[in-house]
Amino acid sequence: MNGYIKDFDQWNIQKKQTDSKSPDRNLFLHEREVWWCAIGVNIGVEIDGKNADFERPVLLIKKFNGLMFWGIPLTSKAKENPYIVRVEHSKGVSYANLSQLRLWSSKRVLRKVGVIAEKSFAEVRERLKSCF
Repeated sequence: MNGYIKDFDQWNIQKKQTDSKSPDRNLFLHEREVWWCAIGVNIGVEIDGKNADFERPVLLIKKFNGLMFWGIPLTSKAKENPYIVRVEHSKGVSYANLSQLRLWSSKRVLRKVGVIAEKSFAEVRERLKSCF
């Protein structure tokens, strides 16, 4: 690999704290929004979070209710890959990794980054459709 050592033990402590949080009933999530989420340390090629909160920006694709949503982790690194889509948002440009789409608990949500452009969101949705 690249010499990166995953800190599963520290994430386990953080994960327990995240799981014990009560759902925030005042948290309003909407499609097209980007939120920093505590996504943790994951297995193999699954994308990991960064920093002390094991966080990464996540694009909200579909909200099911106040407790869960489909989201795609974002990265700042451009890659030539059919599953990577460039998205523009209020903080600049990121890249959505479509292959990492998953269901997220709203307990993982930390803070809002912004909203991606409608054109970028339409591109992400169209490219996602082609994956199925």
